[in-house]
Amino acid sequence: MDSHDRVRAGRHYATGEPMELAWNPDGRIERVLPRGADEEIWVAPGLIDLQINGGYGYDFNSLPLTTDTVIQATRRLWEKGLTLFYPTVITNGDEEVEQLLRVIDAACLEDEAVGSTIGGIHLEGPFLSPEEGPRGAHDSRHIKAPDWALFTRWQAASGNRIRIVTLSPEWPEAAGFIRACVESGIIVSIGHTAATPEQIREAVEAGATMSTHLGNGAHLTLPRHPNYIWEQLAQDQLWAGMIADGYHLPDSVIKVMLRAKQSKAVLVSDAVYLSGMPPGEYETHIGGHVVLTPEGRLHLARKPELLAGSAMMLADAVWRLARSGLCTFSEAWDMASVLPAQAMGQGERYGLKKGAQADFVLLEKREEGLLIVETVKGGRSVYRADRSMLKS
Repeated sequence: MDSHDRVRAGRHYATGEPMELAWNPDGRIERVLPRGADEEIWVAPGLIDLQINGGYGYDFNSLPLTTDTVIQATRRLWEKGLTLFYPTVITNGDEEVEQLLRVIDAACLEDEAVGSTIGGIHLEGPFLSPEEGPRGAHDSRHIKAPDWALFTRWQAASGNRIRIVTLSPEWPEAAGFIRACVESGIIVSIGHTAATPEQIREAVEAGATMSTHLGNGAHLTLPRHPNYIWEQLAQDQLWAGMIADGYHLPDSVIKVMLRAKQSKAVLVSDAVYLSGMPPGEYETHIGGHVVLTPEGRLHLARKPELLAGSAMMLADAVWRLARSGLCTFSEAWDMASVLPAQAMGQGERYGLKKGAQADFVLLEKREEGLLIVETVKGGRSVYRADRSMLKS
């Protein structure tokens, strides 16, 4: 790749100003300059999804999982502008979790581009609340208290790729487990919890720094106050992960969360393998029999008021949030790109700035949604849209 191939131009996603971005052979941005550019093309940092279970028919939680499933899923996610994601392994039997972790690690070792796109693994469960409601669609048979010996076994199986652990601090063992995770460089996120405010505060003091899909994985009815949602909103140390697909949270709730968390609000997709699939009835690992409505709402067949994950990819959630008027497009995009990087302690490595990793996308804003024109990962073009699509 010569120096001419390491240059892209477009309008800056935040300022709207024409710009040119160039990177060096090591995949680091070396300059960002004002320059005339195509008025229809926008340049933005690559999207980072901290919580994704699959998509386009590829499921990170169905056994037998193969390295090809992980590799093909990653390639499809490039098409949606993701340059970093954390495949999410959810509640399952001990042996099943271990198998899933081993395969994800093997896929990263098998394909270098895939390995660089998977920032780590998000373990969501089984250390969650056993209560109906907070447990969500997680299988109650496998819910258990935090177990450091079991976790270290899983971490070894993953090739030390587990970077986020979602747990409920209602367990007596939680605080010690959180401290052990933090000492090992692992982000602890509070989620699927029925914890008391005191237990939430104890978890934060132990080192928890995030809330998993705040406002979901909760009882359908809560005490007016105090409750575990208010307490997490009040904890300034906690980043708040939000699902902005229009079903998991009403816009009024998102508005309040954005005001409370400000620059510590991040978007996650929580997308399951049914994202990108036609409406209908399906069988899934999480929730069993589920229904995907024509409107895109995914719920349990046995209990329609309970959601079974999201069927919307992160780029589409960004567009929906921006169109809602709750924030600007650049603010919504930041919540799905540079802010997740900051939440993971890697803020200096990402963004459209000199010295950052050349992870970015070119996109078009269309009435029906965002069109990803090109995805560049570490200075390498990993996806380009068909030119005929751009004219349609």
